[in-house]
Amino acid sequence: MKTALIIRHTPYEGIAGFRAPVEAAGYAIDRIDVTDPDFANVDFDQPDLVVMMGGPMGVYETDKHPWIGGEIVRLARRIMLDRPTLGVCLGGQMMAAAMGSRVYPGPVKEVGFAPVAVTGAGQSSPLRHIADVPVLHWHGDTFDLPERTELLASSDHYAHQAFRRGNNILALQCHPEMGEDPRFDIWLEDEPYVAQAGLTVAALRAQHDRHGAAAVAAGRQMIGDWLDRLE
Repeated sequence: MKTALIIRHTPYEGIAGFRAPVEAAGYAIDRIDVTDPDFANVDFDQPDLVVMMGGPMGVYETDKHPWIGGEIVRLARRIMLDRPTLGVCLGGQMMAAAMGSRVYPGPVKEVGFAPVAVTGAGQSSPLRHIADVPVLHWHGDTFDLPERTELLASSDHYAHQAFRRGNNILALQCHPEMGEDPRFDIWLEDEPYVAQAGLTVAALRAQHDRHGAAAVAAGRQMIGDWLDRLE
């Protein structure tokens, strides 16, 4: 059976809605947290699929999180080998850094459910499934677009919402996996972060109730399409 390794940067940001299409594609899922003592020894080359999830830290906060450097080195090698790799939010930023791009604080906190604008390249990619669908955003950092990649989506606040290199490397800034996972309640505990984005917890919960199911359905279609195209 094919293997998929989920790398969690925090326990409350797991594979969530993406689990169903990954399992349907025939992958046995394993996961590891970056705080696990064994994480430093994980071979990133070995799994058939690696999924890098989100987290509250910044790629540039290596002083606070010394594991970041080693993760980027191993991720860079996997990407160089063109092994199927998916990154979500922080995971996507990690991929950008591993491909030599700068990751840095953005102009605003982008939080809440809103659609992304899919580019021309995105219309022929798996991102077409989330075009015009409000999906969750929860970040304040961004990245320069890596060389030899295609920009697939943008938003009003951030030009770089998704990119790919070929069929095997896909990075997302937004969270199309979120909308039905009960761990979202933990995200909402960070009320100051929500307030910095000009929202209230009540308003964000209402958005989640209104858009969550459709966002996850579209996200599952997107990932299923991406998995079907892997080389």
